[in-house]
Amino acid sequence: MTVLILTTGTHGDIAPFIGLGRRLKESGYDVAIATYEAFSEQVRAGGCEFRRLTGDPSRLGVAEQGRLKKPGPGDTLRTVRWLKDIARHVDELSGDLVAAARQGADILLCCGLTTFYGYHLAKALGIPSMGLALQPLHPTGEFPPPLGTPSLGRRGNHALGRLMFTTGLHPWRSSPRFCRELGVPALTTAQTLRQTARERWPVHYGFSPTVAPRPADWRPGIEVVGYWWPHEEPGWRPPRELADFLDAGPAPVRVGLGSGGDPRDREEISALLAAALRKAGVRGIVQSGWAGLHATGDDLLTIGEAPHHWLFPRTAAVVHHVGAGTTAAALRAGVPAVTLPTFGDAPFWARRLVALGASPGYVPLNQADPDRLARLIRAAVDQPRYRERSRGLATALAAEDGAARTVETVRRLLGG
Repeated sequence: MTVLILTTGTHGDIAPFIGLGRRLKESGYDVAIATYEAFSEQVRAGGCEFRRLTGDPSRLGVAEQGRLKKPGPGDTLRTVRWLKDIARHVDELSGDLVAAARQGADILLCCGLTTFYGYHLAKALGIPSMGLALQPLHPTGEFPPPLGTPSLGRRGNHALGRLMFTTGLHPWRSSPRFCRELGVPALTTAQTLRQTARERWPVHYGFSPTVAPRPADWRPGIEVVGYWWPHEEPGWRPPRELADFLDAGPAPVRVGLGSGGDPRDREEISALLAAALRKAGVRGIVQSGWAGLHATGDDLLTIGEAPHHWLFPRTAAVVHHVGAGTTAAALRAGVPAVTLPTFGDAPFWARRLVALGASPGYVPLNQADPDRLARLIRAAVDQPRYRERSRGLATALAAEDGAARTVETVRRLLGG
């Protein structure tokens, strides 16, 4: 039987679903992943069939949201415009989603921006489906939607979460037009939320309940199952320059923004990060990422791609943009984090890391300065409690198996 995973986003959004696809393959299913051409090699390396969605993940507006500019009254308006641009992008993908499903599928796993589109598509095809996500997006009173919003109290948090669905600005967006084209009831985003609740449509959140426990006010059918770890290429070897740098002194601090940051700000961000590392008096590895960051010096090394599961355990601390995937990788490695949240779910994860004792603090990227960042780095490296707590969390995560729980639900939905 064929499992089709529909997913969009940046590398950190896609990699967990490739890892889940690999586990489904190992459980005896044929697995196809519909996503952007940019990730075709990773999909195939994970042993899954690639099905193409139109688009370029580097043009989803992530960089623009991560500009190194001071906060101002226009921030909310910019975020709303970005969400509307994302909604238009999903509309443009609708034909590709249908084409991918018609190549053959017995169940749809609906992820990211495609979630409600995939739900309606499965209805039209008469096959089962389930939702998958990396961030806690259902309304709850326990915290606000993970979009950088401060807590408004239990009632306010829940109301704001529902409002996101009502306005159609939620990442899980429905389209009555798409529904009509499929021949299923034309439901808005809010109506789709209510229908999936009545049906107890299964949704799995792929993060650890140790890191963010399941809210008690979520409906039955919504589960926090644990992380889906990315597929790891066997036998990866570091470039000689990286291996030599690691061997040449104490464990360094890794710094990177992944898909965050903006190439237009690369010089200013690079200078800020390099100055912070020097002020902290630590050796540093700077990963260039989408922004093209770089740093030079006797105790600094700039590198490109290196698997997080290999690199992070060899560091003293990790400075990152708090994407869901990078956050999980640092926790799995058992190393403390200093975070530079930009937008979206990043502030949510930054606050969780502090609350868990795995981070001495965070500073929004557009408010960062070398002195403030250096103090946080030194605290992460010097104060044993952050490393001890990080190691304890890594031990807890090692005992969880989110993929196994999702595979079991897929088996049940397919009648196995």
